[in-house]
Amino acid sequence: MLCFFFSDRYISLTGDILLSSGTVSYLGAFTVDYRIDCQEQWHKLCQEKKIPCSEDFALTSTLGNQVAIRAWQIAGLPVDSFSTDNGIIVFNSRRWPLMIDPQGQANKWVKNMEKANNLSVIKQSDGNYVRILENCIQFGKPVLMEQLGEELDPVLEPVLLKQTFKQQGVEYMKIGENVVEYSKEFLFYMTTGLRNPHYLPEVAVKVCLLNFMITPQGLQDQLLGLVAAKEKPELEEKKNQLILESAANSKQLKEIEDQILEVLSSSKGNILEDETAIKILSSSKILSEEISEKQKVASITEKEIDNTRMGYRPVAEHSSILFFCISEMANIEPMYQYSLTWFINLYQYSISESTKSDVVSVRINNIIEHFTLCIYNNVCRSLFEKDKLLFSLLLTVGILQGKGQVNDEVWRFLLTGGVALDNPYPNPASEWLSDKSWSEIVRASKLPNLNDLFIHVRESIPKWKDLYDSAKPHDEQLPDHWDNLMGLERMVVIRCFRPDKLVPAVQDFIELNMGHAYIEPPTFDLAGSYKDSNCCSPLIFVLSPGSDPTAVLLKFADDLDMGGSKLQTISLGQGQGPIAAKMIDKAIVDGTWVVLQNCHLATSWMPALERICEEIIIPDNTHPSFRLWLTSYPSDKFPVSILQNGLKMTNEPPKGIRANLLRSYLSDPISDADFFYSSKKQAIWQKLLFGLTFFHALVQERRNFGPLGWNIPYEFNESDLRISVRQIQMFLDEYVDVPLEALTYLTGECNYGGRVTDDKDRRLLLSLLSTFYSWEIRKNITCFTFFQAYVNYIRSLPICTDPSVFGLHSNADITKDNQETNQLLDGILLTLPRQTGGGGKSPQEVVEELSEDILTKLPQDFDIHLVMELYPVVYEESMNTVLRQEIIRFNR
Repeated sequence: MLCFFFSDRYISLTGDILLSSGTVSYLGAFTVDYRIDCQEQWHKLCQEKKIPCSEDFALTSTLGNQVAIRAWQIAGLPVDSFSTDNGIIVFNSRRWPLMIDPQGQANKWVKNMEKANNLSVIKQSDGNYVRILENCIQFGKPVLMEQLGEELDPVLEPVLLKQTFKQQGVEYMKIGENVVEYSKEFLFYMTTGLRNPHYLPEVAVKVCLLNFMITPQGLQDQLLGLVAAKEKPELEEKKNQLILESAANSKQLKEIEDQILEVLSSSKGNILEDETAIKILSSSKILSEEISEKQKVASITEKEIDNTRMGYRPVAEHSSILFFCISEMANIEPMYQYSLTWFINLYQYSISESTKSDVVSVRINNIIEHFTLCIYNNVCRSLFEKDKLLFSLLLTVGILQGKGQVNDEVWRFLLTGGVALDNPYPNPASEWLSDKSWSEIVRASKLPNLNDLFIHVRESIPKWKDLYDSAKPHDEQLPDHWDNLMGLERMVVIRCFRPDKLVPAVQDFIELNMGHAYIEPPTFDLAGSYKDSNCCSPLIFVLSPGSDPTAVLLKFADDLDMGGSKLQTISLGQGQGPIAAKMIDKAIVDGTWVVLQNCHLATSWMPALERICEEIIIPDNTHPSFRLWLTSYPSDKFPVSILQNGLKMTNEPPKGIRANLLRSYLSDPISDADFFYSSKKQAIWQKLLFGLTFFHALVQERRNFGPLGWNIPYEFNESDLRISVRQIQMFLDEYVDVPLEALTYLTGECNYGGRVTDDKDRRLLLSLLSTFYSWEIRKNITCFTFFQAYVNYIRSLPICTDPSVFGLHSNADITKDNQETNQLLDGILLTLPRQTGGGGKSPQEVVEELSEDILTKLPQDFDIHLVMELYPVVYEESMNTVLRQEIIRFNR
């Protein structure tokens, strides 16, 4: 039987090596799905061409060494097959590996694997990296060059191309102007933290590009190990011990096999007469049997441990889904970068902080709920307002997909409306239903659970018109049996009839599946962010037009006794980098704060800042009180490592009147009890204060209505509110009567009106303010209440604001809501993989179908020869020349 197995492997060797060579040479840079697809196609081709190969080809079985693989896994290589294949490619490629490694998996693996061999870690930004590289080449030491960008230093070319030459039997390599002896033991690894780098062909042909992006399976295994180690530490310790023992046993067995082969090959004459060989073979047999027995016992124990660990698998699977939802956010905005280390720290925090229970299922549920909300709150504080609902929807759909509760076809249709082909059915209600909506209804009728929707619409037009005319179609009952539709299918119907109300429908969907917390993002909380930070992680304000966190930060610094000389601020720009570096050097020793403003204006200095954050701001030489604060507009030049390891915050005006009011009442100075209760005229002070915050929310929210809100969109911000609040307090305390005219002038003409340049906008601003600053407030003047009552009242307001609150017609919402819907759907499409087609068809089939449809609608080309005969180009008739040129253009 064994002979048959080996002969079978020997026969299949040709095809297996061919497929392995193709994988090593060409497939390293691709994703797991594309790699598998290519291997399957190549395998099929081998079978068609009658090239002998294994029935089930796997790179591991052809080129893999189980002893080496186990050693790699102990060193930190993820255990999934994709990562194992990557390890095999690294050591079987003729070119040095360049690993695309945004989560730092390859970096960690190489550092652990080569630690005993005196690995040197270098970066292109290091001043002395060439000298270190030369020494390692000469003495045969491994080198890891990390954090590569998209361009490689030309000095590396001879190393990458292995350009050596021999002199007097010794191999040399020329690096720059220096000639160094070349050792065969030298190893060179390269990694980049970029998620999707674009290497030019001249770089790609010199290296072996490898995709080390973590896979769901690899991450699940890591997360399972972490939760098992926290919940069942004794089991996890035993499992790790078994893995080490198993690796040692496998290595010993391999050594025995090698020893036996050596004895057999070196033995001369009859081996039965060679007493030494017989003794070696006998002892080897006894030893191998002992090891095999140990392995059997170990594998039984390992299975028992794995069965217990698997009880916590739902936590790992759920958490893995969350990580991939987060990592896709970088496709929307380059500043949305989150590291695996940050994710794992939050994961471990949730395991520790979530409610304990002896019942495993309850405990799992507690961890999942705590971690999901923890991730949502932490990510939300670093997102712009426009992307917070998008992130909630991504999380919801990602979790439901993990449970198998989402039909991909329906999900794609909701986002795109399907592929627009010719609609053979005439629109039955063209007076109110647009042709676009009708075409979508017809296409939606091909989806599961929506069969014959267009037929029902055609036969029941009055019922569907009621839905179309409704002010809140997402809350209405759908006609007849269609009211049973739930989830995504229901939202597809809303999209077809009233796309402007898809955003509230999405909010309902999220609330139903995840809970109310996921549609009400946490308010800006600088104290909370500071609490989560440490001296080595920068705090980054991601700026948006109109947001200025400086005043808030200065007040916060004063509260913590870090103001005045303990806080240094510098606005970056030309020549400011070295000054900022000196500030940081001094502050990390003194334990003070440094604020670097407008980092986006100093892109050339960003690599230097990255080096400072990695090499200088380290726990060993940084005072615990030190903090580095950075402000920057979104920029693709901002260092990824700082974004991943820093703590990001946005400080935009929140979305909606309710959220805006809440932000105002929970921010300085209104949130300060001493300030809130300090006025001598409490009743009228509280009324004016609430009126002003409502006015502030109103003027900001009106910008969302475009030209209906303001002729010119103005950047009203918190400093306008803050100074107006302080003026109200000051004037009420200093005057016997309420100086309403003076307050109206200061707030309307100066603070807010100072930004307004259009005379109609100024008139509108004063008109809106007159609603709040009016003598009507003297009614019930004795009524005043506690601060918390205002906060509770604000929380009770609806999330979505009716246009009448802004003094606008209810139809004013339509354009704004359509824009919000398009923004939401377009954003989500950016996060999705692009290889999937609609309707179960391949992308190629969809494109061909669409092209044919467009082709049938195009008019026939003009016959140029016929036109030339009828209208010849002659001197007397210049228009004929123009006609000929236009016809050629039209045909193109």
